[in-house]
Amino acid sequence: MTPLNYNHLYYFFHVATDGSITRASKRLNLTPQTISGQIAAFEEQLGVKLFRREGRRLRLSEQGRQIYAHADEIFQLGREIRQMLQNESAHTETFRVGITDSIPKILANRLLQPALKAVDNLRLQCHEGDQETLLAELAVSRLDCIITDQPLPSGSHIKAWNYRILESGFTFFAVPGLAETCRSQFPASLSGKPFLAPGRKAGSRSFLKAWFEKHRITPEIVAEFDDSALLKSFGQTGLGIFAAPTIIEAYVISQYGVAVIGRTQEFVDVFYVISPERRLQHPATLEIVNTSLGGAADG
Repeated sequence: MTPLNYNHLYYFFHVATDGSITRASKRLNLTPQTISGQIAAFEEQLGVKLFRREGRRLRLSEQGRQIYAHADEIFQLGREIRQMLQNESAHTETFRVGITDSIPKILANRLLQPALKAVDNLRLQCHEGDQETLLAELAVSRLDCIITDQPLPSGSHIKAWNYRILESGFTFFAVPGLAETCRSQFPASLSGKPFLAPGRKAGSRSFLKAWFEKHRITPEIVAEFDDSALLKSFGQTGLGIFAAPTIIEAYVISQYGVAVIGRTQEFVDVFYVISPERRLQHPATLEIVNTSLGGAADG
């Protein structure tokens, strides 16, 4: 089958819209004879009549109406593409960041703020998900970097590099009544108490488990959450004790109305930027690494 001639389709669309070859020729700055010849060639290619004449006005045939509806969709897509490109031209840099579910939202915000302030006309696109999914997106260049609490797995087939940007000890929180009963003899006081644990995908999970074992603490795990914000919201209801990085302690108290039970530096949450570039090129990624603590590549 002969490929569709989109120039012919374009001329047909304008004639059908204007209802007249004369009006369409003025809009397109072409002679009526040229437009008429293009329509005739299009009808010959398709093997159908697209118009019927009613006096001085052209009316669409049944096949013409069907083709016009499709042409309208095609050229609407073309207008959307032009609009998209115009919008993109106003933003010289697009920064596509993957953020794992276990990263506290306020911490992600703080890490991204330096890039937003330092890079002019930056368009930020944030994508949340588990690390495996985000790494797959990074591998096919759909992301510029990933902010995560887990380094790139050893032996990974994905060509990328870890940049250790921040670390923090942990604070344990609960609603005020429960927190009051747990402050004395912390951390042993956590034994037997309801506890909200990070999910298996969180980088802090194994460290927290080892810390419990070291201190012979056996809390009652009542729920597990991959999403850190969801974990805190359940802690806010009094369902159990939870831990969060000390670096966001003030925010957690203010946002969720909980109280501090105690703190530890015996285990820390480490945060990374994973980049497909060993030598960072994107100015926003570079800004995050350079303005964060410990911005040295782990390889």
